Amino acid sequence: MIAAADFNITKAERSKLNDINLENIPFGKFFSDHMLEVDYEDGEWKTVEIKPYQPLLMEPSMAAIHYGQAIFEGIKAYKNAAGEAAIFRPLDNFKRFNISAERMQMPTVPEEIFMEGMKMLVELDKNWIPAKEDHSLYIRPFMFSTDEMIGVRPSEKYKFMIILSPTGPYYSTPMRIYVEEQYVRAVPGGVGYAKAAGNYGAAMFATAEAKKKGYDQVLWTDAYEHKYVQECGTMNVFFIIGNTAITPDLQAGTILAGVTRDSTITILKEMGFNVEERQLSIDDVMDAYKAGLLYEVFGTGTAATVSYIKELRYKDFTMTFDVAHWKTAPELKKRFNDIRYGKTPDNNNWMYKI
Repeated sequence: MIAAADFNITKAERSKLNDINLENIPFGKFFSDHMLEVDYEDGEWKTVEIKPYQPLLMEPSMAAIHYGQAIFEGIKAYKNAAGEAAIFRPLDNFKRFNISAERMQMPTVPEEIFMEGMKMLVELDKNWIPAKEDHSLYIRPFMFSTDEMIGVRPSEKYKFMIILSPTGPYYSTPMRIYVEEQYVRAVPGGVGYAKAAGNYGAAMFATAEAKKKGYDQVLWTDAYEHKYVQECGTMNVFFIIGNTAITPDLQAGTILAGVTRDSTITILKEMGFNVEERQLSIDDVMDAYKAGLLYEVFGTGTAATVSYIKELRYKDFTMTFDVAHWKTAPELKKRFNDIRYGKTPDNNNWMYKI
């Protein structure tokens, strides 16, 4: 059991916040004054340190660089009109983090380190939370192997850290999406359900190819037939077809169980939608579009929250959407914001107060 006495806190002498304008701040570019760091050695977690944000010193032989044992999470903290800070569903991210750790043969992180450490860190740097709608403090917990040797095996040493980054909207405008038919994000039996760093590295080539064609992201399809839709870039995806909201199911283990995805399902049901988690083929998507029944397509994720898709391209067929007249995604986004910024009761107990 990790107690509060096991946390060593060293405060920064001067805040960098004095040098940064939090208006229209880009995603993931600036970081707060402090970070959390703790090492795993000899089968146990050592003393947790919260200290000024600083570079790491590492050996060129560090295992994570060579063999990719690295996982992370994405969480956000918000500030309401009264200046109170709260984190959106961090316990769910904690649970998913350890699911990723087990899949990547890494030690699980105790709840006392993950949750209490995050709370202490955000409390220390809560002035970095922008008090503006669609802005937040992005929380990045991550862990990587630190053995100083070359050899293909699970590491014996690891480092767990949390850093914080004030941020504005991830996707500020509706997206153009290219349906990917050649490259794949994940396969059954793989690590698609884990938030492993390598998943994102492997996705970069296909994304770059789509951007050359003028698109913002790709809609991944299954590895066997390139027929069933999976994730949209770094987000889960939802299709509003008639009075039903459809999102790909998680059964094959190829799709990340998004916390925002789960929250979206809850809110859509509260809005009166039938919600189906199932396989959905791109052919069925096109048929719904041609029949005038595909009303909206949007992505959901921690970084993006709710991101509109204005164009979906499959082979030579282009589906376009007039997002200005949408009703579902804007209402969904409003409800998310109302909960996160304390404008409406948090009936689902999603906000973790600092």
